[in-house]
Amino acid sequence: MFFKKVRVETLPLFYVKSLLDKIFIASLEQSKEIANGISVISNRFFYFCSLTVTALKFKLEKKTKTVLTIGTFDGVHIGHQKIIKKLIKVAETKNLAAALLTFFPHPRMVIQKDANIKLINTIDEKSMILKRLGLTHLIIREFDNAFSRLSAEAFVKNILVEELNAKHIIIGYDHHFGRNRAANITHLKAFGDTYGFKVDEISVQDINAVAVSSTKIRNALREGDIKTANRFLGYHFMLTGKVVKGKSLGRTINFPTANIHIKEAYKLIPKKGVYVVKTKYNNQVVWGMMNIGNNPTVKGQHDTIEVHLFNFNTSIYGEILSVELLTRLREEEKFKSIDALKLQLEKDKIMALNYIKNNA
Repeated sequence: MFFKKVRVETLPLFYVKSLLDKIFIASLEQSKEIANGISVISNRFFYFCSLTVTALKFKLEKKTKTVLTIGTFDGVHIGHQKIIKKLIKVAETKNLAAALLTFFPHPRMVIQKDANIKLINTIDEKSMILKRLGLTHLIIREFDNAFSRLSAEAFVKNILVEELNAKHIIIGYDHHFGRNRAANITHLKAFGDTYGFKVDEISVQDINAVAVSSTKIRNALREGDIKTANRFLGYHFMLTGKVVKGKSLGRTINFPTANIHIKEAYKLIPKKGVYVVKTKYNNQVVWGMMNIGNNPTVKGQHDTIEVHLFNFNTSIYGEILSVELLTRLREEEKFKSIDALKLQLEKDKIMALNYIKNNA
């Protein structure tokens, strides 16, 4: 699955994998896709380990003490953002490094064999969002069967204390960890007394006040309720992928499209339909509309993601495009003819431009 040998000195962005600990350590300065959707961020890489992929153990330097939060943080929604803001505030007050320990694959994919679970963010998208929030350290821990069997104390001692040098942990009241999720926040506080770190509990009142969950957002996206999803996220849901060649039908009816290929199979794709979108190209905002579906009018066999960008004539084949979804205009439809499809697309464009004018 992963390549085994790289010459680190030749790579400004690189992937480091511990043979024993399987911990991915990164700063949030810049990201690059390396293998099978797993990304590590570097450039301002905090060198917690020697620069070699053959090292058997990675540790933070003792002088790099962290305030840490833990979780999958899928979506990095407004509830998660509240935790991140508190994390950063504590880091600044106590002169600690603000760090988030997260996991990939999602634990449900491993423990429950739930291969059908789809995630709101890819690794790269999550990294970008966390960087925007001001987080400086992201640790992506490979979640596998061996890790799931780790006892609660082994997790605390080996990972949180020895690897990540945690001095302060901020965590939800209902957090569970260790084998079979047997330990809770009471156990974590007891471990804190033993190993010298403080635990701040995010209360049930604070969590319920937000009334947001990753599950609610996933459900909204599956239903095409992009406005609700965006409100819960606190930003626009995005789709990121490479622009690939399609059938070029859109060009023949004056609606050329960029076909987006998302190679991360775990990424959640919203309900089929037509959406108003925006993206950035060369630091300029570009508006458009997007269709998710199988193009039934032309008897398409596979689902595609096609974006028509307004007033945009640049060839972007092979480039990575991140598209933000603003609202959903309509269901995908099968039309009697190509001319009927073109007429509807012209109506869609008018509706999209009106939405942009009134909401941008």
